[in-house]
This record gives sequence, structure tokens and C-alpha cells, in this order.
Amino acid sequence: MQVLGLSSINLPRTGTGLYELHACGIFRRRMKKVLVIDDTEDVRSIITESLILSGFEAFGAEDGEVGIKLARERVPDLIICDINMPRLDGYATLTAMRRDETTATIPFIFLTGASDKLNMRRGMELGADDYITKPFTHQELLAAVNARLEKQAEIQRHADRKLNEIRGNITLALPHELRTPLNGIMGLAQILMEDHASMPPEEVLENARYILESALRLHQLIENFLVYSQIELIASESKKIEIPADAKPVAVQEVLPELAQSTAAKYKRDSDLKLEIEAADVLIPPENLMKITEELVDNAFKFSKAGKPVRLVARIAEGQFQIAVQDQGRGMTPEQIAKIGPHMQFDRATYEQQGAGLGLIITKRLTELLGGRFEIESLPGSGTTVRLTLPVRGQ
Repeated sequence: MQVLGLSSINLPRTGTGLYELHACGIFRRRMKKVLVIDDTEDVRSIITESLILSGFEAFGAEDGEVGIKLARERVPDLIICDINMPRLDGYATLTAMRRDETTATIPFIFLTGASDKLNMRRGMELGADDYITKPFTHQELLAAVNARLEKQAEIQRHADRKLNEIRGNITLALPHELRTPLNGIMGLAQILMEDHASMPPEEVLENARYILESALRLHQLIENFLVYSQIELIASESKKIEIPADAKPVAVQEVLPELAQSTAAKYKRDSDLKLEIEAADVLIPPENLMKITEELVDNAFKFSKAGKPVRLVARIAEGQFQIAVQDQGRGMTPEQIAKIGPHMQFDRATYEQQGAGLGLIITKRLTELLGGRFEIESLPGSGTTVRLTLPVRGQ
């Protein structure tokens, strides 16, 4: 019987247990690895032996420096660490673990004496997940270990579900969104090349216009991918979008109407656009303000029908710059609002959609990086209102 290679199959995952395929072709539960860091050999041995008897792969380290080295080499599923140790105490050990990409997300449990309980807040602030107070029983140890591993497994299951959902949306939407405008460009260009000599000028112009529209659609798709990547990079480094010292205020009444009208014209719905834009000068990077507005207005037109109004309101209120975009489209459920993220599209099998599901998440992330607040109110069948509140810098 041929045994499949590990690279050719998906290993099953059940509960907190992971599975490995052995040479005999049978899946066996992989023992969870637990690293115990304690400078007292007797305590370290008792914990590791207790865990081994309970089905774990446990190994120890006599201090924080050795523990960090072992954690990097063997990447345990859980770390149990004493607080009071020579050379490198538990706090410094945890801090080093959280700064290392290899060990940053490993669940971490502190061992503490009863008199150290008041100091546990410091450990939690540094990123510890739990603590065990000495002395403890075998049952208390196992309860803490299993609880932390199960919580980590649930986090992983949730992340896997979300990743699979994103993958499904990308698989469904992205090829269509790339191919549709590209096919239009290639097909019409081919027609122009073959028949331009016999085509009347107005037909040549019409084909050129369709080529431009398809190219602009493709350009926006690519631009949104690049913008979203840049936004996530800034967010991952815990940065905010800084306003340069020499930045000049943006007159919103001069920028937003033209941008909104251009978006409405793209959908051939000029008469549906309703503007309520008060005169205001705000210190917000103009490219960010324009991107936010463009995506909100585009989203409102995309998910509402011709003849239904799309309202853009911009004003200064209570020292904050507020933007609201309201449509009377199909709306969203609370569950859909909670799931807004990259490449998320809802009911695509029912409704024809354009785009890659990046517009709202780009708007949300930009608003947050500018120090603002992003809110959505929506009812299925009644429409959606997106409200942004941004700080007015320099006032």
C-alpha cells in the first residue's frame, strides 16, 4: 500500500490535538509540548514528570536564558515559567519571548508564590496568559494547562475559519474581477486593430471609451490591493498616519463635490447624488480624505439601484470633522457588519458585484490610522449609513 507524503495531504485537526502521519500510515495524536522554566530543580522535575504522565511532551530549563533558547529551538505549545529566577527573571523572559516572532504567540503561564499575587498584574500587562500559585496540586496544574491549550486551540480554529472564508472569497471574486475588465480591453482592442479602417469615427470613439472604462476598473482594483497592503503595514507597526508640520489645510467644499460627482457619473447616476457639504478646512492628508470619500460613495452606488438617492454629508461638529454617506440599497445584517474585512463580499452568489471587497475595510483602516471613528448603521432591505468622525488637526 502506498503511503501519501505529508506534503500531499491535509492533516486533520481535532480539539487541542494535532495529528502526525507515521510510517505505518496511521494518524496519531501529536503530544503537546510544554516548556517548564524554573531554577529550582525539584519543582521543575515535579512539573515535567506530572505533565509527562498526563500525556504531554515536557522538558525543562533552569533559567530564563536557557528557556528562551529552548523555546526558539523546539517551539513548545505552552510555556510555564517561574517569576523569581537568577540571571533573567520571569518578567524579562516573557518580554524577550513576546519580542521574538518565533515565540511571540506561545501561551505563557507564570508560576508565582502566594505573596507574589499582587505582582501578577505586571505579568498580565507584559502578555502573560495565566498564572499558577504555588503550592498547587496535580489537578490544578492540569486544569490550568488544558484550559490554556484549549483557549489557544479555539483561537486557532477561529483564525482558520476566517482564513478559509477569505480564501473562498478571493477564489470566487478575484479571478472574475481581473478577467472581466481585461477581457474587455483585449477584445475591443482586437476589434479596433482588425476593423478600424472600415469603422465610422463614432464607433471607434465608443470602443475607445469602453477600453478606458475597463482599464480604469482594473486600475482601481490594483490600486486598492496596493493601498490595503500599505495600510496593513502601517497598522502592523503600530503607527498612525502623521500629519507633516508644513501640511496645508484641505478645503473640503472644493475637493469632495467634484470627487463624488465623478463617482456618480461612473454609474450614470448623476441625479441620484445628494450633497450637503459645509465649508471647512481640515488638516487631513488630501489623498487619504479623497480615498475615504471615493470608496464610501462608490460603495453606496454599487449596492443601491438607479433612482435611489445617495447622500453625502460633510461638516464640522463638536470640533470634529464628520462624513456620512447614506444609501437606500439592500443593506447588511449585524452579522455581516461584524465580518467586514479584506476580500469579504456578501451574497455574491445572489447578487452581481464588482470589486474585490476592499473598499469598506480600506476606509475603516484609514479612519482608524488617522485617529478617527468608523460606524455603520444598516438594515437589510432599507439601506446603509456609514459615519466617520475624524480629528481636525491644527484647530
